[in-house]
Amino acid sequence: MNIIDSAQRLVFCSVLVASMVSGVHGATPAPDGAGVYFVTPVDGQVLSSPVTVRFGLEGLGVAPAGVEREATGHHHLLVDVDQLPASDQPIPADEHHIHFGGGQTQTTLELTPGEHTLQLLVGDHLHIPHKPPVMSEKITITVK
Repeated sequence: MNIIDSAQRLVFCSVLVASMVSGVHGATPAPDGAGVYFVTPVDGQVLSSPVTVRFGLEGLGVAPAGVEREATGHHHLLVDVDQLPASDQPIPADEHHIHFGGGQTQTTLELTPGEHTLQLLVGDHLHIPHKPPVMSEKITITVK
């Protein structure tokens, strides 16, 4: 098993455990004025792959998945997703729903040439979106 496999399994197990307790947990309230946004790239930008994505957050702190602290959460990057995930369930973990459960605030993506949409969604310690959801505007970038 390599490091990527271990990380993927950790995310899967975390989402599985979260899904088992989500009915008991309920949605974590979002602080008034909480918001998430892209520092880079910007909407409409034309880039070469790999693409560096930096996340901005206001009114909310960052805490790793599994760590329950008031007024915190962690980032999820939605790539080419048409519909937001269910607001009362853990955010899926796949190539379109990328988890940053370690508290990361940036990443580098290998994207194919063409148009791609990106959106940020903050999840609580169990990967469940806050209520109301703390999400960015969806942006479109073009990879040349």
